[in-house]
Amino acid sequence: MGLGPLNTNNEMQATVSNLSVPNLRHRAPSLPNRTPTQLEFWSTESLGSERERVDVERARTSFGLELTRVNYRELDLALDPHDEAIWCSMRLTESPNFTTTLLTELISVRRKLQRMFADFPPGEATPIKYFVGGSRRPGIYNLGGDLNFFIKCIRTGDLEALRGYAHDCIDIAYHMTVGFHLPLITVALVQGEALGGGFEGALSFNVLVAEKSAKFGLPEILFNMFPGMGGFSFLSRKLDAVRARKMILTGRIYSANELYEMGLVDVLAEDGRGELAVRDYIAHNRSRHTVHRRVRDVHMCVNPVSREELLEVTNIWAEHAMTLQAADLRNMERLANAQLRRLNHLHG
Repeated sequence: MGLGPLNTNNEMQATVSNLSVPNLRHRAPSLPNRTPTQLEFWSTESLGSERERVDVERARTSFGLELTRVNYRELDLALDPHDEAIWCSMRLTESPNFTTTLLTELISVRRKLQRMFADFPPGEATPIKYFVGGSRRPGIYNLGGDLNFFIKCIRTGDLEALRGYAHDCIDIAYHMTVGFHLPLITVALVQGEALGGGFEGALSFNVLVAEKSAKFGLPEILFNMFPGMGGFSFLSRKLDAVRARKMILTGRIYSANELYEMGLVDVLAEDGRGELAVRDYIAHNRSRHTVHRRVRDVHMCVNPVSREELLEVTNIWAEHAMTLQAADLRNMERLANAQLRRLNHLHG
């Protein structure tokens, strides 16, 4: 997403009142003058007294410092009070995939957010309503599972390690779908390629924003595997079981426009304007945030994607992976090498 690094903790106290997503290419247009709503509690323009302003700045400082207390290797976090959003950007420094390090850090962010919200008194406004997830790597959102890790587990017969990896993926996907069980709407911003588990991850968000040049696909069939981290569950509910099965078994790559026509992409943005599209979406929908969240909750009641279902699928996936033959593993290695060359070509 082109997000720059956050300030250090020492700098945070001095700059927290200006926290925003740094180095963005575009900004959303300013909103028209109107009476502030409760959702704008964290905007200093809506505060009456100097004491109230100080209280809000203190809360912002506390929230911002808590977010930056851990130095992540594969994630950048930024709090934008104007949009009431946290922007979480994957760095993908060594691999364009969901490495074990990236998974561990994403789970850490989930737990941190849940702890932070638990500290707010009931009924008190919180500084964020949206969680935006994207990538700092131009041209790549995420290319899926860590194929080299899979190969190692399969060749050594380590089913438990493979299953543990898959369960971590489900921890993230499930909590994105339910908004971490917090009053948050999750928004995926895809700029570039989202393949395999990267596509599954994007599908797990409540809202999917994609730039027109983005590509999506489930290539696991190339090495006699299938997407096991929520792909069928999400696609069969957002589309139907027939089209979900077709997308999985053909391994076809889809354009963002094709998925927009299917209804899988919610907002289609011009290239280079994905961040602006997210900001526009938030600006136009923030006043309806509560009802949007409740509609999501109702959808989960009527057509649920349970954690138990997702975990059971990963168990089937892991057990099947252990049966792959030498030729399948060679194909997996070729794809892993091609992904690494792709990363090096884009950023060399």
